[in-house]
Amino acid sequence: MLTGGAGFLGAAVRCRLEAAGAAEVFVPRRCDFDLTDPRGTAEAYEQARPDTVIHLAAEVGGIGANRDNPGRYFYANMAMGLHLIEEGRKREIGKFVQVGTVCSYPKHTPVPFVEEDLWNGYPEETNAPYGIAKKALLVMLQAYREQYGLNGVYLMPVNLYGPGDNFDLQSSHVIPALIRKCEAARIAGAGHVCCWGTGSASREFLYVDDCADAIVAATERFDAAEPVNVGAHSEITIKELTELIARLTGFDGRLEWDPSKPDGQPRRCLETTRAKELFGFEASTPLEEGLERTIAWFREAGPEEKTEAGTGAAPVS
Repeated sequence: MLTGGAGFLGAAVRCRLEAAGAAEVFVPRRCDFDLTDPRGTAEAYEQARPDTVIHLAAEVGGIGANRDNPGRYFYANMAMGLHLIEEGRKREIGKFVQVGTVCSYPKHTPVPFVEEDLWNGYPEETNAPYGIAKKALLVMLQAYREQYGLNGVYLMPVNLYGPGDNFDLQSSHVIPALIRKCEAARIAGAGHVCCWGTGSASREFLYVDDCADAIVAATERFDAAEPVNVGAHSEITIKELTELIARLTGFDGRLEWDPSKPDGQPRRCLETTRAKELFGFEASTPLEEGLERTIAWFREAGPEEKTEAGTGAAPVS
């Protein structure tokens, strides 16, 4: 059973599971099963009767969406994981793969982030409700492994991007938001694009297909309790990223920064040795190549522009 299997990351994971020989991949859809409710979760299990569960489904967005929905993001992500893990325990499934988030790390974690630093402070405030809800599921899986023998594993991907991402300016993460705004400004001949914050924060980005490869590799070969970072082990400032996206889209106007908007976590870059050692994962897609593919996809299949070119903001998460 692959929750979130119709989404951005889930679709890529499903393709790889099927290519790897999964006999059947059941994807519970939100319109049919409310996974925030124990009854809806039980119904999904009853229909799927899975031996393995990969839990990708989440309610998440960029920094603006996180600020607007702290209660909803905590509840929905906590409730889905809580009910899915408990129902999996009751049914004695063979494995539960929980995909967490880099947002669970403390705000001022030394770079690169190592898994041992996960509990050394409070997350960045705008991401904290989402990040803590996800981190609590790590504790739950470790406790269920100890008491009930549930084989639960926990992965922490860094920020993802790629074809099929969410390009809605109100809820998207930084890369799709910047692509949409730069492309709109280029088409309209606008003179500037406005971006949130100062541009000084740094982020690490992982191409969606690389993350899918990591999840499938861990599902096949990883069976331990410790959390594992999943990333590209590279870092770029938001200012550098914005300039790169502007160049790749062909936008040659001004990039204007709004320091009244938050930068989010100051720096973010993962140490990824554990993933390589435990299940052989290394990212293979360079950032510029991944951005070119994403821009090409957006130009062919992206949504119609709904905002005035050159206005608004690009949120960071």
